[in-house]
Amino acid sequence: MTGYAYMTASQKRGTIYIGVTNDLSRRMPEHKSGQGSRFTSRYGVQRLVWYEEHFDIRDAIQREKSLKRWPRQ
Repeated sequence: MTGYAYMTASQKRGTIYIGVTNDLSRRMPEHKSGQGSRFTSRYGVQRLVWYEEHFDIRDAIQREKSLKRWPRQ
């Protein structure tokens, strides 16, 4: 099963959110409508700024975990 690691932002140099999904075209409208993540609805993190496709969802999950360890700057 394929998966996506992705990053959304509230604005330039704003709050970021890093997530993983198996269907990016479904997940982004969920973020925009405020469903699925309290963090994204609370901070207005709706702008897709980066994504990466993986052919195995486990690889996408590992990539998400490694990205979350990066410094936010």
